[in-house]
Amino acid sequence: MKIRLVNEGVFTPIDDLQTVLTPPLAGFYWIDADVDDLAELQPLFSLHDLAVEDCLSEEEQRPKIEIYENHYFIVVNSIRFDDEEIFLRALNVFLGRHFIITVTKQKINELRTLKPILWEQEVSGPDRFLYLLIDLVVDNYFVVGDRIEAKIEKLEEDILMHTKKSHLNEIIGLRSEILWLKKVLGPQKDVINTLNKKDLRLIDDQLQKYFSDIYENAVKISETFDTYRDLMSNLREAYQSSIANRANEIMRVFTAMTVIFMPLTIITGIYGMNFDNIPEIHWKYGYFMILGIMLVLGLGMVVIFKKKDWI
Repeated sequence: MKIRLVNEGVFTPIDDLQTVLTPPLAGFYWIDADVDDLAELQPLFSLHDLAVEDCLSEEEQRPKIEIYENHYFIVVNSIRFDDEEIFLRALNVFLGRHFIITVTKQKINELRTLKPILWEQEVSGPDRFLYLLIDLVVDNYFVVGDRIEAKIEKLEEDILMHTKKSHLNEIIGLRSEILWLKKVLGPQKDVINTLNKKDLRLIDDQLQKYFSDIYENAVKISETFDTYRDLMSNLREAYQSSIANRANEIMRVFTAMTVIFMPLTIITGIYGMNFDNIPEIHWKYGYFMILGIMLVLGLGMVVIFKKKDWI
């Protein structure tokens, strides 16, 4: 657990947790904690039991905002994409009048990225901290969206160039990830809309209007992932079409080979019959003549098929 006094973007480390109970003369306290620290923090800040229970739960948490008497509890999901799977990490925030507590189970990149922004914008209020943090979380969805789009384009190119069975597993896997993510984007969008429209006493009225920009970005992200979902459906159809075309090509080649060998089989069948009076059967050069006829006939059919673009 790290405790900092933040005033005009300047961080001052605090060693004594009891100090945080008293509002500072200027600035606010930021407590960066993990779930194990909640046992100590809950009684000091009167954190609601249900909110603490949500933080400790092993189940996936839906984005939400809960309003309690002396603090708000907000859950948003940070996103990460490692080219194979999309990961969502819950970011739990307790917002008070003079403090903000961030609780995470894993490291969240947005918290690390936020520090220089706080200093650059000379932040002195916990509500401003919350705004900048959620703005970073939402912006990161655009970054991940660009990477997903690049992966879809590469997958489409690979399918058109050389279709493999493994491509179907990639399509199904990525489409499932996108559909799962869509279910999360709805509640997260609602949380941001609440921060934008609802009368919240712990958030400055002037600052609250800025959440509308974040909400618009959240709507764009949701629409973007709708597009990705449709692209994955198109990609699956392209895969199935490519497989069908390959099967047709193979069948066309096999059919052409069958047609080419049919007259050759007839010739060998005739001269393979057990009759003594077959013409040319006792001719000295009969064997070579038949081979020559078969060769000319086979090559002639190949040439004709190629001119007609059948093979």
